[in-house]
Amino acid sequence: MAERIVNGYKRLFEVRILHHYWLDNGADIFDALPDTVKNKRLLEYDLRNFLTVHPTSSTQKKLSTLRGVFRNTALGLLVAVPENTQVDDNEIFTFIITVNDPNFNNYTALTLLRKDIYELYLKVEENTKTFRYKENVPVFSNLNGSYRGTGLNKILFLSNEIPESSLDDKVEFFNSTGGALVQLISSQPDAETQQIDSVAENMPVFFNQIDRPVIIPPLGITGTPERGIKLDAEIPDDVFGLIQITAKNNVDGDFSCTNVGLPKVACPIFQIRLKNRSAIWKYFNKNSGLPTTESSEPLPLTYFGNPGIKQKPTDLSTKVNFESDDPTKRIKQLYIEIYE
Repeated sequence: MAERIVNGYKRLFEVRILHHYWLDNGADIFDALPDTVKNKRLLEYDLRNFLTVHPTSSTQKKLSTLRGVFRNTALGLLVAVPENTQVDDNEIFTFIITVNDPNFNNYTALTLLRKDIYELYLKVEENTKTFRYKENVPVFSNLNGSYRGTGLNKILFLSNEIPESSLDDKVEFFNSTGGALVQLISSQPDAETQQIDSVAENMPVFFNQIDRPVIIPPLGITGTPERGIKLDAEIPDDVFGLIQITAKNNVDGDFSCTNVGLPKVACPIFQIRLKNRSAIWKYFNKNSGLPTTESSEPLPLTYFGNPGIKQKPTDLSTKVNFESDDPTKRIKQLYIEIYE
């Protein structure tokens, strides 16, 4: 009789990227919806309609060495390895996020920041080395993630905890102010804010400005952007963000993917939450083109529901009201034009 070998696979980790434009119901956040509605939303949700996620070539090689598998899912991605596979504690798996929906930047918060690419040169003896950086690209990591809840209700986010306010905050940045979660609706100085919830702990940890890592260039290189990533042959110029999962988190074991080098019995499920944009809705007469009215405060853009009392936008093109005609000046307002 031939020997039968059974080699089962275990999930090493899963990442879910949830975008609130596709999940919220008007002004009602996804997390507060009835379970039946939430389940229906998730069944209809497909990340692949607006984002693409794939491993870097070096991560794909690591997975091949481990005989592991990577799979895209409607909610994000998962990685599995044979159940008895030893995974080094310091092993890092990196995934590239790119955008495939031309409207994505219009309905997603924190997409107004410039993402220029910098090419810098360093001459070492007779050789010239080129360093390339892309500014304001976020890196989502389980080494500096945050969480909500405890025990079985603990939710693991790959974003940094929402920070306190800063004097150089920009429009759409998030702050924790007096325990509340607020979002800037204009840039500093004298920024106006909108309260998302009076208790920040009640809200998910959204993708925020701290997720953009500080760039520390090598000695001799000057002129790098303040925050962003270094580009290399593995990372395309159109990268929106990176996901970096390290096998073991030495500070919070819940963020680890392994236990004594083996996949955990229950793999960690990490979340990335993308906040939908809020903007003033300005109404115009479709025949005369003259303005008629506008919302008193920024309203969230959502695929489902209507947070306002009038027609919701069909064109998601966001416009920016600067402090003056100079587009380098402070942003005073984001708005959307609706003709009816």
